[in-house]
Amino acid sequence: MRKTPDLSTRQLRAFLALAEHRNFTRAAQGSHLSQPAFSALIRTLEDAVGTRLFDRDTRSVQLTPEGRLFESSARRLLDDMGSAMDDLADHVERRKGRVRVAALPSLAAGWLPAVFAEFMQAWPGIRVDLDDALSDACIALVRSGQADFALAASGAGGTADSDLRASRLCTDRFHLVCRADHPLAHEPRLTLKKIAPHPFIQMTRNSSVRQALNAALHPQRLNSVFEVEHLATVMGLIEAGLGISVVPALTLFHFQRETLVTRPLPLPSLTRTLYLVQRREGSLSVAAQTLHDLIVERLGSLRLD
Repeated sequence: MRKTPDLSTRQLRAFLALAEHRNFTRAAQGSHLSQPAFSALIRTLEDAVGTRLFDRDTRSVQLTPEGRLFESSARRLLDDMGSAMDDLADHVERRKGRVRVAALPSLAAGWLPAVFAEFMQAWPGIRVDLDDALSDACIALVRSGQADFALAASGAGGTADSDLRASRLCTDRFHLVCRADHPLAHEPRLTLKKIAPHPFIQMTRNSSVRQALNAALHPQRLNSVFEVEHLATVMGLIEAGLGISVVPALTLFHFQRETLVTRPLPLPSLTRTLYLVQRREGSLSVAAQTLHDLIVERLGSLRLD
């Protein structure tokens, strides 16, 4: 099988210039080259393709049959190269692109949309996709290459594995949530001992909230009455007077109701560390890196007391 020749855009442009002008002097001038340099380009092109593309005599330059055959292909190759370079430039200049982010539901519903809105206003041609999932699922999406990066909690999904890199974003502190008429709403000093006897609404065991609670409160047992997956369900159960709960600061938007009270818990060991997780090998696209940096900047400025 004959090896495909390596052709340069300079050779192709020189070929098309000569095909148009049918004169070496005018074609060289139009290409901003000296005539010897231009002639050398045509000669190396013909050597590369293995045939003459032009018939030359003292009066004219004409395309050979092979030259006529090659002309449309040369135009198509240059058009394709131009389109490829334009498309690349659009991505580099962030006029177009696509980013897929995986994030904990508490971030995806509360804090992240405002950051997405800011990003998409600045770069309207970039599409942003969001997967809201628990930490293990978020990290799996990054590991499989389906997501560019994830916002996930510590201790879930093996963020320390060699194929992933986890950068600490912030530490989320926890708050008590109860009804406004609950005894703990006005308790002068909250302690774990005072919280433990009350009916407690738990998140599912694979959630980062539950994992942080279990790690900080062990071996203390809570009086769990419900175990649910969604913070909106936690809010509804508390509002109905069926129990209390403890949730991270970044989830408090779910509980901003006149019937409810949220209070910071003075338990230094009860925190949830959030990480930005990405693959260790390879770079992010320009679009993904821009959103990554904006998230780091905005989340770093949050107060999570």
